[in-house]
Amino acid sequence: MTRRRTLLCAIAGGLIAASLNVGAQRTEKVAHIGILCTVRCEGPALDALRDGLRSAGWVEGRNLQIEFRAAGGQIDRLPALAQELVDRKPDLIVAFSPQPSRAAKNATSTIPIVFIAVGDPVRVGLVESLARPGGNMTGMAGVVPGGFMGKSLELLKQAVPKATRIAAFINPTNEVHRANFPLEAPPAARQLGVQLQVLEVRAPGEIEGAIDAALQAKADALYIVGDPIMQNPAQLVPDLAARAKLPALYFARDQVIAGGLMSYGPDIVELFRRSAVDVDKILKGAKPADLPVEQPTKFLLVINLKTANALGITIPQSLLLRADEVIR
Repeated sequence: MTRRRTLLCAIAGGLIAASLNVGAQRTEKVAHIGILCTVRCEGPALDALRDGLRSAGWVEGRNLQIEFRAAGGQIDRLPALAQELVDRKPDLIVAFSPQPSRAAKNATSTIPIVFIAVGDPVRVGLVESLARPGGNMTGMAGVVPGGFMGKSLELLKQAVPKATRIAAFINPTNEVHRANFPLEAPPAARQLGVQLQVLEVRAPGEIEGAIDAALQAKADALYIVGDPIMQNPAQLVPDLAARAKLPALYFARDQVIAGGLMSYGPDIVELFRRSAVDVDKILKGAKPADLPVEQPTKFLLVINLKTANALGITIPQSLLLRADEVIR
């Protein structure tokens, strides 16, 4: 009888423990994050962020809820969309590129913000320094300031040596463009012996008109300065450039995969994946002010030989040897 009573007690204890365990699972805290994008919140880069979060134990539908707000290329919608996210009281906001990052910063000084691919966050005033961001923001810088644009123009000139006039597409709503382009691009152009034609593009619908303006000014090539407006969808600018028979250098690899001539920039997908580390740390209690802003450690040069052949361009062998990826 004593043995039977002991067995029954053990079974009852096990059931109680199992019940408590199930209860603990049911009450597991669900983290709530918002994601703010200039054009669309989708694609391989966002998939990489989700993969990084899953690797850290954050699974949508179990302990993670994600809300998306995308402006569809309409920059003036970003402040209202950022405020919508803030009103939802998320644990954290992820902002991709300068315009959403600024909108998020203006909307809240308390909710943590992780920005991704902001070229020079110190110069534009999003953080106090890379090592000690201060405030409620940290994240991944998009470029290493102080020469990136000059290097981009140099690579384009090497690919198209006969180019003497290059049309540069910039977005004046992008404060990194406003801050860095005047300092970096004109001196580099003078050193390379090329004339820059600066064309402003504020929305996807303005790209075709900018290419027409470049043609009228007899531009030999295009320099597409990195901005979501000019990267989404990836094939938009390459298709228009191909129709105009203009070689172009892009910021994003996706645009070369989509038919562009060449790109030079960070691995955007990897930036998103690495950003999951900051998101994880903040969700577990770290403060953005104490998390250093990271900079890209590698820039990818990607060349599409199919496009070069279609344009009648012979890419120098020295440039092909430096490329990280050549599409044949």
